[in-house]
Amino acid sequence: MPYARELKKGQIVSINDQYYIARQIETKSPSARGAQTLYKVRFNTLTGGQKLDQTLTGDDFLNDVHLTRRPVSYLYREGDECAFMDTDDYNQYLVDIGTIEESLRYIHEGQEGITAVLVEGQLLALELPSSVALSIVDTSPSIKGASAAARTKSARLSTGLEVQVPEYLSPGEKIKVNTETGKFMSRA
Repeated sequence: MPYARELKKGQIVSINDQYYIARQIETKSPSARGAQTLYKVRFNTLTGGQKLDQTLTGDDFLNDVHLTRRPVSYLYREGDECAFMDTDDYNQYLVDIGTIEESLRYIHEGQEGITAVLVEGQLLALELPSSVALSIVDTSPSIKGASAAARTKSARLSTGLEVQVPEYLSPGEKIKVNTETGKFMSRA
């Protein structure tokens, strides 16, 4: 069991028999003598993404979760579930769309480089690469010579994600998108 002072961003813990991932950790050191350092932590549930804010002292215990990380590729979506296949042993995992809704904006069929977070053989979360290449499906026409100005326009990508892209890009082009910020990085 880790102490609250050992908690890292992205670590998964169990609180009240639910699995939470640490999203933000803020450390506050009071100036009074003998006062303990406080850790304000924002957790999100792995299933559903509800937020939980807690203020902990460094000596508080957290229940660590034994989890397994496996490389997977996205196969298909059927109804309210998505199928992923382990690229090492070809096991398939079905997961409810609500569990991975945020990640689906960056995933297309056949995509590899995704890591599945498994707890007791059940897929609970996905870890995406830092950037993904997606195609522009819809945007206003490109403007010739627009590369000199830093103006942007809205573009809808193949997964339904909308991002701001430079004016010189046109539909059909592939771009790199940062999966943490959801912003345009470069052409792919």
